[in-house]
Amino acid sequence: IASFLGGHNLKNFVQRPATATRGGILLLWDESVVDVKDVCIGTFFLSCKVTIVSSTTTFKLTTVYGPTRSNLKDAFFQELISEKPPPGSKWLVIGDFNQIYRAQDKNKPNVNRSRIVRFRNALNLCELKEIHLQNRKFTWSNEQTNPTLSKLDSFFCNEDWDLDFGTHILHALSSSLLDHCPLLLANDKGPQRSKPFRFENFWIKMPGFKKVVQGAWSANSGHSDPYLNLFHKLTEVGKKLRKWSRTMFAHSKVQIHMALELILRLDVAQDLRPLSTSEREL
Repeated sequence: IASFLGGHNLKNFVQRPATATRGGILLLWDESVVDVKDVCIGTFFLSCKVTIVSSTTTFKLTTVYGPTRSNLKDAFFQELISEKPPPGSKWLVIGDFNQIYRAQDKNKPNVNRSRIVRFRNALNLCELKEIHLQNRKFTWSNEQTNPTLSKLDSFFCNEDWDLDFGTHILHALSSSLLDHCPLLLANDKGPQRSKPFRFENFWIKMPGFKKVVQGAWSANSGHSDPYLNLFHKLTEVGKKLRKWSRTMFAHSKVQIHMALELILRLDVAQDLRPLSTSEREL
């Protein structure tokens, strides 16, 4: 499951198992980019020591899944305080807190102000400040006609982390089929993505697939060495399939990206006003 979610780069993972449908945390990473050690799993969190391979910069990462039940909130706040690292340490805290620390982080006035104050006090004791979300006010919707919107998902850091990673930018992505919107934290250059060849299982069901493979495989490689001949054939099949897939699926991929962009724009609009009936149906 981790491999399916993370792809071929994020081969390493640790998890805090879910209870029914809640509380699960999955942390995946690329071992060529970061080294992860000293994993600690608590009731509401998963913490570890992260070292960036290229620079040997080290920081503590804590990812949380806050409780939804009111009687567990204070235990969650205390557990967060207990994870505060020693002075001089860099600390990044992320996740679904299931709690706001400002009344403005909800689009309706029915907020528990006492609990907001207790959460804000916990953040102050941890010396954490929020990383500003660039393009959204809220990250969660109950998806009703007149929706309740809240900013339940956040990224917090201490001053040491903020000074060391000065070019970070936090963006919300399209909510797509989720009630939460995914958040992407990257530097100002954005994430670096390689473009490896990926074979899609559904290709074999598409018209023209066998013809492309047969044509590429039967082409003369010009090699007498069986190993070089095999390598050439596999490479040629990959090239032809990549070209064929761009032609076959380019339009559908454009449509998917357009749909996600439209959903994101409706997400942003919903932060500011109720959506019309036609917008909700769309």
